[in-house]
Amino acid sequence: MGIGGWPAGEGPREKLLDRGAGALSDAELLAVLLHTGYRDCSALDLARNLLTEFSDLGGVMRAGSASLLACTGVGTAKYAQLRAALELARRQALQALGSGDVLTSPAETRRFLQYHLGGHRREVFSCLFLDSQHRVLRCEDLFMGTLDGAAVYPREVAVRALQYHAAAVIFAHNHPSGVAEPSSADRRITERLCAALALLDIRVLDHIIVGRGREFSFAEEGLL
Repeated sequence: MGIGGWPAGEGPREKLLDRGAGALSDAELLAVLLHTGYRDCSALDLARNLLTEFSDLGGVMRAGSASLLACTGVGTAKYAQLRAALELARRQALQALGSGDVLTSPAETRRFLQYHLGGHRREVFSCLFLDSQHRVLRCEDLFMGTLDGAAVYPREVAVRALQYHAAAVIFAHNHPSGVAEPSSADRRITERLCAALALLDIRVLDHIIVGRGREFSFAEEGLL
């Protein structure tokens, strides 16, 4: 049954319109996105099934296409709707981050990086290139890796920083394991990157590791 077929006053969509999106549970919000269920399974039931299958809302949004499409009731259209919702959130977060000095909005930086990196199933090393006022010039995924690592080359990072006329950078990468703690390799490459960019008078403001719903900041931990 589609949400439009619910009795008056009982559907998640009506609840959203009457009381605001904040009044809806994760399952109800997901049901609004899904719009329909399938035979003998409402959109809300399908949403609850997905939350159970993938542990929580973050798990649903991080799930890959194969995992989601294997779920009964999820076809390519519903998968596209979920991916589009996540991309809209990522773009809005980047716009909010780009409107001012990133150092004055660490929460916005973390929110964007969760949207940007939290859903990857393999390690991705990204860089926020900043101007002299610490405003975002560009966000770029520089290196793609495997489930447990990505090769990072300081020379290529320096070339990109010069290309974008960056005065400062923030590095970020995800840990697909979900654990936001730096490895010895993370520490070593951060030191090498800082040394390489210091020769070009480009500041490294932070290196943020994105885990499952949490982040680790090298700057906050005094490791830069």
